[in-house]
Amino acid sequence: MKILYHHRIGSKDGQAVHMDELIHAFEQLGHEVLVVGPKSFARASFGHDPTFVNALKRSIPQFAYEILELGYNVLAFSRLNAACSRFRPDFLYERHNLYTLAGAWLGRFRRLPRLLEINAPLADERAANNGLALSSLAHRVEYWSWRQATYALPVTHVLAQYLDRAGVAPDRIRVIANAIDPEMFGKAPAPDTAKAALGLAGKLVVGFTGFVRDWHGLDTVIDWLSEEAPPSAHLFVVGEGPALPGLKAQADRLGVSGRVTFAGLVDRSRIADHMAAFDIAIVPKCVEYCSPLKLFEYMALGKAIVAPNQENIREILVDRKSTLLFDPSDRKSLFAALVTLASSAELRQSLGDGAREAIATRRLRWTDNADKIVALARQAIEAAPLSTGARLSSSR
Repeated sequence: MKILYHHRIGSKDGQAVHMDELIHAFEQLGHEVLVVGPKSFARASFGHDPTFVNALKRSIPQFAYEILELGYNVLAFSRLNAACSRFRPDFLYERHNLYTLAGAWLGRFRRLPRLLEINAPLADERAANNGLALSSLAHRVEYWSWRQATYALPVTHVLAQYLDRAGVAPDRIRVIANAIDPEMFGKAPAPDTAKAALGLAGKLVVGFTGFVRDWHGLDTVIDWLSEEAPPSAHLFVVGEGPALPGLKAQADRLGVSGRVTFAGLVDRSRIADHMAAFDIAIVPKCVEYCSPLKLFEYMALGKAIVAPNQENIREILVDRKSTLLFDPSDRKSLFAALVTLASSAELRQSLGDGAREAIATRRLRWTDNADKIVALARQAIEAAPLSTGARLSSSR
């Protein structure tokens, strides 16, 4: 099939990993993908943050920036419509972003099936974290975009409840969690080899990977190092982010800076070589509706995972079979989970094996996701055969 992929991602971070992996999976299965998105993103390298956009946000009133976000849809629709004329796609796959209407417009104008990937309730998220000047408008635009999708694809059942409350028809909601390419992690070195290469030989490595923000809760893990961790325990953080200076200052203040390694930004091609050193992989905190990419990476490497006991995590993993869950409201519960795993290599091995096996049994590969999406697109095309996109032919 021919897939027109639309996004409005600015930063090359976890969002870009998700996008690249899914596109690669479509192509592995023999589908053709044309990507339409910000031109600056296409030229950027991993870790890029759009400096012009950030400067613009700081230099004008917030309401004015949000109006510009809405106005961008005119340009985005023009580019999408031109791409549709050239490419003649079978369906539009769009990654949801706040104030993005161009895909919904194209779907209506071209009578083209539109499958909308939704990773977060972005109006709620921005209102809580950065503030929204036009909050009511943002929510109305977001809900309208969700309702216009042929199929809305939230990444968790928790997030699906947000769509239901926004009026999305239940038969148009299909939960598709994030996923992993096991082959990318299948060539990772053995843990001892990885530790030796990274200067971590002989240590019990508690690892975290991702863009590091305050709400990830790594400060609690540093507290654990200073209070209850065994002497061999060492925190290994792979990734950049605004929380790093505070974490480094905390480690210095508590006298455990020698037991923490910050690897910084690591190229995607080398990420598995670093994560292979983990004995325990940790998700100290996560928002209730997310599907953390790091979780699937930990699973692919067969790591013993410590994660909060909340519904979105339980959608993927089972306590004491493929993870060790802790009460996210009680820091001592996290401490206890870490101590339990630190003291039992057998339990670490058992949980890691269970996590790796869940990828196959739960169909958590990117190619599985691509298959599910294409199957939904075929259903939509068969239900609406007069789409002005390319006709679905028997040769595809």
